Amino acid sequence: MTIGFDLDRLIPPYVKSFEAYRPSPPDTELCRLYGIERLHRLHNNENPLGPPPAARAVLAGFDPARAALYPSGDSFDLRAALARRWRVDPDQIIVGNGANEVIAFAIKAFCQSGDSIVTADRTFAVAEWIARFSGIEARLVPLSDDRFDAGAMLAAIEPGTRILFVCNPNNPTGTYWTAAETEDFLARVGGRAIVVLDEAYAEYMDRPDYPDSRALLDRHDNLVIFRTFSKAYGLAGLRIGYLLGSPAVVEAIRRTAIVYSVNGPGQAAALAAVEDGDDHLVRSRATARAARTVMEAGLARLGLEVKSHHGNFLMARLPIGDTLAQRRLMRQGFSIRPMTAFRYPNWIRITLATPELMETFLAALTGVLARR
Repeated sequence: MTIGFDLDRLIPPYVKSFEAYRPSPPDTELCRLYGIERLHRLHNNENPLGPPPAARAVLAGFDPARAALYPSGDSFDLRAALARRWRVDPDQIIVGNGANEVIAFAIKAFCQSGDSIVTADRTFAVAEWIARFSGIEARLVPLSDDRFDAGAMLAAIEPGTRILFVCNPNNPTGTYWTAAETEDFLARVGGRAIVVLDEAYAEYMDRPDYPDSRALLDRHDNLVIFRTFSKAYGLAGLRIGYLLGSPAVVEAIRRTAIVYSVNGPGQAAALAAVEDGDDHLVRSRATARAARTVMEAGLARLGLEVKSHHGNFLMARLPIGDTLAQRRLMRQGFSIRPMTAFRYPNWIRITLATPELMETFLAALTGVLARR
């Protein structure tokens, strides 16, 4: 025992008050625990098609000897490819180890003790978590009709507000702001704070009124865009996210960015995915759209309330507890996301996989609900 060691004294109050996130056990352990041979993962919004063909080829041919070498510290080639796609300078892009890391970069760059961020109360919670366990206030605005409430967010801005986070489309509700709504919001924010548009599911959008993020960047120097390779690109296991914005804003964020955090195979696969064109994204959207049609019809037959909008997921409200449903569905070989932690008690979020798997899932859900 270390003499005089007072651990409690060393932990800041805002860390003490925070509950640690506990990831679920690996699939092999879950299969053992629930006595199942295979687990269908419908909880993390993963792409059932997997990576694009070009990325698969790169991963299959990755030279093991390269594992002994550090990757590009700033994802040089990937940033160059993304810059060509977005028509920006490569220095306007930062790549991180998943979207979580680039969220942390932005918060560290602009926020200090006494500052605040503003976001919704029912959205992807990582920005809220990072702020709070960094000693930064997270001001949460209720959704309005399952959508980000622009007026309420503007009203929540205070002198210490540094960043406003908008998830578009929103996870978990799937709602989105149109181009006109986004433009109006940015104009009303003016230069008072950084505005982050988290577009993790943008590649699933095919609505003509969805914002053109590239055009918005030209008009708003305080805008930052987040994107990821984890969803439509099917590379969640490699943890690749990125942000882009004006040169001055990105240069400020770069000061807090950790280099060498993005692994070599991940960089190579993401580069191949970018250069492979949009065929994979088109097929991914079509698969999600077909699965949504199956799920909406099946959930309607069960008489369940549903939130189904955009992205590769939807939500359903159950007549039983969401954690109870999770356990019962696990025994049928399906993992779903219970939504109490997202402040939606008794709701579950379901990833849209293939239409065939959705039919099988609906049969399992029907059996689970019949037991009540």
